[in-house]
Amino acid sequence: MSRRRVQKPRWRRLPLRVRLVAGFAAAMLVVLTGAGAFVYLRVRYALDLRLDQDLAAQSAQLTDAARTGTPLPTVARTVPGEYWQLLDAGNHVLAASPGLPADSLLTPEQLDRALRLPVRADRGTLLPISPRPLRLYAVPVQPGAAPAAGQPAVTVAAVRRDQRDEALRELIAQLALANLAALAIASLVGYRLARAALAPVERYRSEAARIATGATGVRLAVPATDDEIARLGRTLNDMLAAQDAALDRERQFINDASHELRTPLTLLATELELALRRPRTAPELEHTIQNAAADTADLIALADDLLTVGTQPVQDESAHTIDLTALLTDLVDRYRTGAGAQLDVLHCQAEPGLTVRGYATRLGRAVTNLLDNACRYGGPPITVTAHRVDGLVRVTVHDSGTGMDPGFLPHATERFRRADPARTSPGTGLGLSIVDAVVHTHHGELRICSAGVHQRFHPRFDVPCEHPPDGTTVTMLLPAARR
Repeated sequence: MSRRRVQKPRWRRLPLRVRLVAGFAAAMLVVLTGAGAFVYLRVRYALDLRLDQDLAAQSAQLTDAARTGTPLPTVARTVPGEYWQLLDAGNHVLAASPGLPADSLLTPEQLDRALRLPVRADRGTLLPISPRPLRLYAVPVQPGAAPAAGQPAVTVAAVRRDQRDEALRELIAQLALANLAALAIASLVGYRLARAALAPVERYRSEAARIATGATGVRLAVPATDDEIARLGRTLNDMLAAQDAALDRERQFINDASHELRTPLTLLATELELALRRPRTAPELEHTIQNAAADTADLIALADDLLTVGTQPVQDESAHTIDLTALLTDLVDRYRTGAGAQLDVLHCQAEPGLTVRGYATRLGRAVTNLLDNACRYGGPPITVTAHRVDGLVRVTVHDSGTGMDPGFLPHATERFRRADPARTSPGTGLGLSIVDAVVHTHHGELRICSAGVHQRFHPRFDVPCEHPPDGTTVTMLLPAARR
């Protein structure tokens, strides 16, 4: 069953600057709406407070007149915009000012509350516009007492809200216009700011498109600032520089590998062609096959070396904790047995309990290459030492030979690079390259000290260097495994 492709929300497919402006506008809309609501509520409170004060004065006169039996028209004379009603407990109108409808201004629920305590209420709506908007203030004539039938129970003072409602409607219109104008201006400014801020990103994208088409040596134009975009540009330039360097190394590696592979392949092809030109005796064919097998073995060894040089860094999830003390001791013993060396010519001094994280096969290959170089180009005695220093494990291979040429030392780990005295001896020039690659992939550091000259490759640590008086010392600094 095929999986359906998950569609992204439509807004996520919009350009980044549009999404930024939309988010900014939404935030501004919330802020402006909140500010407008606050201003509206404060103004309405002030206007309602003025109306309530007028209603309280009018209601006090009405209530006193109802309690004392004073004729209401005499006490509460009619003022334009002001009204009153006198209600009984059944919500019937006992008396009212002119201009009011015959029914009560209070609903039954409002009357029930007004029989116990004063009630403020509004009649009519702000929007849509009501023909007779009123603000009411109902007060019980005898709070807590049950009024007799037909006797005044509640006085209702009312005042028209036309001016108050008109002021609020004008305020709402002004706030809406002001907020829309502010929102439009803020959105325009936000869009210009977002476009200006993202302009370097667009330039980076166009330069990346050029690089994707094959352009080399391209670098991004980074502004002389220290903001996020400038730091991104510098990081991308560093990445491009590392990419160009990696491509150069790859091309050089391919060229060197092609050159080195051509020689054994040519020898193998020549021997086989000569063997096929005329009939050969069994011993001659056997000799030819032995030579071809030797050339094939050289090709396999060279291919293994090339693969080791291109080894990827150690991944923590696939690495293992290695007992380095046991590994070194076993390697030196096997090498001594295979080479027929004496104990005083090749010996190992490893501190007990040394452990590192990595791959035993790769580290063993590196140590074996150092032993090969020490036996082939150095002089006895050869000493392998290992001890812990500042959270690291220091592994050294020292020989007592004449040492390397100081001019060759900085290039000792380059692929297929060999010193002049070593060109006449067997080898591919990949021994120290493999050691450097293995140490580097184990997050370590390689050092070579020969004839008093010291060289560090891929410096990582501040551990002091060792300077033996003679011979050559190759040092591998590896992070110790956490206990």
